[in-house]
Amino acid sequence: MATILVIGASGQIGKQATGKLLEAGHKVIAPVRSPEKLEDIQSDNLTVKKQNLEEDFSEHFNGVDSVVFTAGSSGNTGADKTLLIDLWAARNAVNYAKDANINQFIMVSSIGAGDPDGVDSAIKPYLVAKHMADEHLKNSNIPHVILRPGTLLNEPGTHLVTTDMPDNKDDAVIPREDVATAIVECVSRSTNDNSVTYLFKGETPISQLFA
Repeated sequence: MATILVIGASGQIGKQATGKLLEAGHKVIAPVRSPEKLEDIQSDNLTVKKQNLEEDFSEHFNGVDSVVFTAGSSGNTGADKTLLIDLWAARNAVNYAKDANINQFIMVSSIGAGDPDGVDSAIKPYLVAKHMADEHLKNSNIPHVILRPGTLLNEPGTHLVTTDMPDNKDDAVIPREDVATAIVECVSRSTNDNSVTYLFKGETPISQLFA
């Protein structure tokens, strides 16, 4: 059993990851702006704390084994929230994790974060924020996994993925549930090698990606 700090636990991926981590026998600490969003998850191993990520949240890192950062500004927020959450809160989380000597950091990023200039889209500011957060984590010397899922789908997961970029852009998709499952597998992986892993619908069991 490990103690996992899930930042963004009330989000669509974060909530599913929280449930799956608890099912796997882990303890989860969930600092969220709206604790009521997690009221339907009942577990003695879940600690929910009210927290605004735009403020200091370093206190939650004490005694933690792994950190999962899956927080993000929603599609109906402006560039200010993209800057403050996707970039600055992520940057702060990495710094807090380094100060607390965290053993592992799992960052949920995005498919276009590797090269924001290669994407002609209105979400480029979001991808730039994700890119800078990823680079800060890479340079932190914290053992880490950066997950870069394709376009997210609200459908049941298949537990089957590929890490290879599909030839057809329309195939660069993945259910949110499969990203949540990948987070759990990252926590249990047997190596501390750093990695950047892309995730799309495929034919490889998620359990094999991080063995």
